[in-house]
Amino acid sequence: MELILWWSLVAVLILIGVAGMIFPILPNTTFLFAGMWLAAWLENYQHVGTGTLIVLGVLTALSFLVDYVAAALGVRRVKASRAAVIGATIGSLVGVVMGLWGLLIFPFIGAVLGELMGHRDHRRATEVGFAAWVGVMLGLAAKIAISFAMLGIFAFALYR
Repeated sequence: MELILWWSLVAVLILIGVAGMIFPILPNTTFLFAGMWLAAWLENYQHVGTGTLIVLGVLTALSFLVDYVAAALGVRRVKASRAAVIGATIGSLVGVVMGLWGLLIFPFIGAVLGELMGHRDHRRATEVGFAAWVGVMLGLAAKIAISFAMLGIFAFALYR
């Protein structure tokens, strides 16, 4: 009975991780990694070993890096001001907490406000905000790709 509860927890953690791909407020790769590590532990690391867990851990860390730098990289690409980069980064951090809509809107707002503080050019600020938004969208796509890679690596290791 206890084993069923542990495996149920594995399933819940992985399902929360998958749901986090749709609802960015959830740190999806953290839940995925936790569920995968628990599954490996339950099987005494017979199928999913240390090497696989290290790769999954690195991918988890990479997904966090993508979260926090995507908007800033988008803004840097259009040679925005330092204030715009900081604004996009702060907007991304706030947006992650606010959920999907926050993640879509706040990096744009942060970049625009930052650029306006430095240059007061509305057209340029809008361009910088759009670049932040594109960066966030590319970051979300990368995070989803990382999540699918984690699921694939885990499934391959578990069922080979």
